[in-house]
Amino acid sequence: MSKPLLEVENLVKFFPTKKGTLHAVDNVSFTIDKGKTLGVVGESGCGKSTTGRVILRLLEPTSGKVTFDGTDVSKLSVDEMRKMRTRMQIIFQDPFSSLNPRMTVSQAIEEPIRLHGIITDKKERDHRVLELMETVGLAARLYNTYPHELDGGRRQRIGIARALAVNPEFIVCDEPVSALDVSIQAQILNLMEDLQNQLGLTYMFITHDLSVVHHFSDDIAVMYLGKLLEKAPSDELFRNPAHPYTQALLSAIPIPSLHNRRERILMKGEITSPINPPQACRFANRCPKAEDRCFKEEPQLKEVGPGHGAACFLCE
Repeated sequence: MSKPLLEVENLVKFFPTKKGTLHAVDNVSFTIDKGKTLGVVGESGCGKSTTGRVILRLLEPTSGKVTFDGTDVSKLSVDEMRKMRTRMQIIFQDPFSSLNPRMTVSQAIEEPIRLHGIITDKKERDHRVLELMETVGLAARLYNTYPHELDGGRRQRIGIARALAVNPEFIVCDEPVSALDVSIQAQILNLMEDLQNQLGLTYMFITHDLSVVHHFSDDIAVMYLGKLLEKAPSDELFRNPAHPYTQALLSAIPIPSLHNRRERILMKGEITSPINPPQACRFANRCPKAEDRCFKEEPQLKEVGPGHGAACFLCE
């Protein structure tokens, strides 16, 4: 059995605040195999994006270990990490704010190639930029266009081209379609799927849209207030959700039918504060199935089926 391309072990990221310590990512562990996609879902503020940024060391971890292709990323020096960034990239959520408004399309795509010294000859770089534009579906006539002159879909294609420019193996996709119109979302998702098949890319796909993540991901991890509550193969998670939080999320997906209606599981109660949270289940205050034990002990992620783990006492 081949080793995973990415291994995340007990990853922790805390932020000091005036009121206490904010537990943004708290003891998260998972693996992603080469050429596969892990979808990471959860409500806003659950730590999805922070996890992706800590993996790439855009934020330094508080503790834990990130191993990429056998290399401990957390121990790399600044220069070594700079080289590693050619293998690990990110596509940001907002395509407009992630682009320099003073750079044309070609300059934005060329920049990472030039900075990393991948192609030193200017003519060859220009040729590579046109190749990348064609790969992501940007017309050559947009070569000298500025980001403010383009729509959201084309801006996001620039972001994808920039990520591909350094020939990466792993890409963190931080809600890459949430800021786009539905019709454009489908185009970008299809493009990313085609690129994965052509280039053998490995994705960590962060989103809050469960219907998107079901079709796009091989495995799905569900996060809540910094904790990993459930992880399973995509079809298995939708067919047999084990954690009450996952069940509530899936019940909120609308069914396009007047006759078949899904029973909605409503989450009531106060959200636990992520600042100095108690040693208990983070979801207990909102869980319709919570027992006394849930408010006194913290459940650990345990296997409930083949490749299917859940952090819930009810699943034991």
